[in-house]
Amino acid sequence: MIEAKPLSPHFGAEIVGVDISKPLEPETIKQIVAMQDKWGVTVYRDTGLDDEGQVRFAGYFGYLESLPPRDGRPRQYLFNAGNLDKDGEINRAPSALTYRKGDMIFHTDSSFMDLRTSYSMLRAVEVPPSGGPTCFVDARTAYDDLPEDVKAKIADLECEHSLWWSRKQGGAEITREMIEERHRPVHKLVHTHAGSGRKMVYAGAHCYRVVGWGWEESRELIDYLNAHATQEKYIISVDYAVGDMVIWDNLACLHRGGGFNWDERRDMRRATVREAAGPEQPDDPFGELFSNAPPMSRLDKIN
Repeated sequence: MIEAKPLSPHFGAEIVGVDISKPLEPETIKQIVAMQDKWGVTVYRDTGLDDEGQVRFAGYFGYLESLPPRDGRPRQYLFNAGNLDKDGEINRAPSALTYRKGDMIFHTDSSFMDLRTSYSMLRAVEVPPSGGPTCFVDARTAYDDLPEDVKAKIADLECEHSLWWSRKQGGAEITREMIEERHRPVHKLVHTHAGSGRKMVYAGAHCYRVVGWGWEESRELIDYLNAHATQEKYIISVDYAVGDMVIWDNLACLHRGGGFNWDERRDMRRATVREAAGPEQPDDPFGELFSNAPPMSRLDKIN
């Protein structure tokens, strides 16, 4: 029997009673998705998954983002979310460290893309002796608790998003001029989560400016909303052991990586599900994004 063991009263749950390393029946998949919709973050311990099994399981949730074939390698469906380079060694590139600092600010995966990410599925292959948790924000409850006048003010607003804005906050030498020279996807500030019907503020670290507003006014509002959502009462933290996998819904919560010793190996592999249906032919939106990166911020870590 599949069961959800809550990590907090209304947000996050550990799922037990199902072996996700094996192919699943449609009814089981339906139950798992329903639990994901309810809890926002789900944790599966000691899954027994390998790369192939993780990709298969992630495919139950929708269209998988990928990196195209290159350097003699096939199309990649698992993104490197650890600190290892393509040769399996600790990545010492300054850009990798800067990218990591950006990941440690609360955000939603890929809000800086026109085609947004819905589910992210992060599996631990190798973990350091300590550190490296992921923290999650219950953004739906945070929205519920906003003052009514704020809800009315933000109901119809749209915002620009930029990966380079969050990387600037993480310490990358990127100017606002560089950011504004590049495409900034626009998304509604208030998002209604399809699986639950509940609303969240779709902001986080990539959220750059309110469409049609001045810079100072935009930042005052966005910073207020982010500060409200990331109060301790809305946050849970999840630690990893080898074989564990955590799934979060980027259209229901924010998240950030926790600190760890960069000199210790950390191999984390993420499958990423796109909100929209897949195209007729495989595309490469992430490759297009990074090909137009600011010059000092070309990031080898996506390999």
